[in-house]
This record gives sequence, C-alpha cells and structure tokens, in this order.
Amino acid sequence: MSCFLNVAVIGAGLAGLSCATALQAAGYRVTVFEKSLGPAGRMSTRRGEGWQCDHGAQYFTARSGAFSAELARWVDAGVAKVWAPRLAVLGDATLHRADAALQRYVGMPQMTAPAHWLASALSTPLKTGMPIERLQRVGSAWRLQVGAALLDDDFDAVLLALPAPQAAALLQDCAPALAQQAAAVPMRPSWALMLNYCAPLELGFDAAFVNQGPLRWVARNSSKPGRSGAESWLLHAQAEWSEARLHLPAEPVAAALQAAFAALGAPPAERWSAHRWLYADMAAPHGGPAARSIWDQALGLGLCGDWLGAGKVEGAWLSGQGLAQQLPAAAGRAIAAAAS
Repeated sequence: MSCFLNVAVIGAGLAGLSCATALQAAGYRVTVFEKSLGPAGRMSTRRGEGWQCDHGAQYFTARSGAFSAELARWVDAGVAKVWAPRLAVLGDATLHRADAALQRYVGMPQMTAPAHWLASALSTPLKTGMPIERLQRVGSAWRLQVGAALLDDDFDAVLLALPAPQAAALLQDCAPALAQQAAAVPMRPSWALMLNYCAPLELGFDAAFVNQGPLRWVARNSSKPGRSGAESWLLHAQAEWSEARLHLPAEPVAAALQAAFAALGAPPAERWSAHRWLYADMAAPHGGPAARSIWDQALGLGLCGDWLGAGKVEGAWLSGQGLAQQLPAAAGRAIAAAAS
C-alpha cells in the first residue's frame, strides 16, 4: 500500500479531530466516525433544564509552541478563553501544588466548543452514533463494521483515536501486535458528580485540588467564562476510590462524594447527576514525544490519543498531529495529481 488516499479516523475526541484536520490540510480524504451523538470525547459538557456542567476535562494549558499557536486560533475564533479561578489545594499540599502562574483555558461557552469548531471545518460531516465494532481487510482495503453490517466504503488507512483499552479490543483480531501495545497501557476510572444549587455557594475558592478522602478535584462550573444557568459544581473522585466502586449504583457513590464535599463546607445540592468515566486518565504518562503516536505503514493502521501524548488536552492534540505527520506525504500529491 504505497499511497493512503482515503482515511478513516475512529473517535471524534480532540486527538481524532486534530489528526483529521491535519490530514485534510495535507490533501487526504478523511471520514471521522464517532460512537456518541457528537464530538469532544472527554472534553464533555452535561446539560439539563436550566443548567450545564463540564464533567470531563476541566481546563487545558499550553506548554508547547505548536499547541500554543493552535490555542491562539481557538481564542481568536471565540471557542476558548482564559479561566482564572480562585484555586486552592486542600489536604496534603505535597501531593499536588497549584501553579499560580499557569494560564488555564476552557472551551467557550462550554468545554465541547473547540471540538465542534474543529469538526465544522471537515469536508466530510462526522459520522456520529456509529460505534465501529470490527475492522475487516477486504483485498487491499479496510472495511468498517457497525453492528452486523459492513459499511460500503473502502479505506486505505484506519486511524484509531480511542482510549487504549478500546483500541486494543478493536485491533485484537486484525493487528495483534498493535493491540498488545495498546493493552499494555493501564487507564484509570473516575466518578464525576454534577451538583446544582438555587443560589451561588461561597466556599472561599472556585476550584480546588483535594488531596484527602475520595475527592481529587472540585470546581464551580459557574465561575468559568461564558457559562449560564443555575449554580453548578463538579466533583471528580480519586482514581483508586473510583475503581473500588466502579460497579456500584450511582446513588451510594453520589452520597459519599456529597458527604466529602459537605466536609469542605458545601450545603446539600438541590439536584445531582453522576457520570462514570471508565477511562479518565493513565496510571502514569506513557512515553514522551518519541511515543506520541503509532503508525504501521504495512497495515495502514495508526493509533493516537492522550495516552500516547503524556495525557491532558494538549497531549491529545499533539498525538493527533504526530500521527498525521507519520502518514506518507506522497498521498497529498497523489490526490492533487488525480484531480488535475
């Protein structure tokens, strides 16, 4: 397979969208498949009647020149803005120290905004609500299976922008060596609890790293720029605590997290909503720039994601860019030649 003209990207989180937009700019035909009803992955926002709350990634930072330039584009487009919360560290400060000089950004008017903006620039609309369950080789091409149906489109390359365990499961039959690489990366769960209040809370902080008990992070979502609706707070549970309660119903988990929040001075919430993130983050960052993405040219298969990019939103974006750069540059020239 010398040229990879038609590419499928599975996963419309930031890594997948970063990869797809870079490939499209290089002249590839790109189709992005997403099992959910919209893009963003863990840059997610839950919405209800009169309220909203970012319940996945809470903010992002830029340390590399490449992502700083991309973030400037987001800010100029109005889909990201600086968030300067009153930030506290509660419990053992040696476990996590807040960097007061660090600029934190959030999506505007909600965390999903940058992903939607990137998706809107794709020539081929996102294929949402399409969980890819199997990859099948048909001749020299790849075909994707949804449910019992094999999709009609042939792809020269398939790029997986999925959490490591999901990528491993999808590759197990068709690319066991790649599956083994993904399966070797442990990912950790986290319970998220969204709380709604009729009036603003005054706890002395807008966000806090919590280094004691079941909580690891709390944030007043309403303090983020562009947010509207009722007062809302987000609680993220500690990874080991979450793993031990992964299969419990939401009610006892919510009760325990609200009790821990009450110990920080919070009153009972009027309403709550819980979400269980199975793959919230990695047990430890996996590799560095040298391991930012994986590309097997012989198979026409690739992997990207925050688990290959040292975690975080920036890591996901850089991983997608890294994978796009690994595909043969000849593909873009071949498409241009075919069109002339």
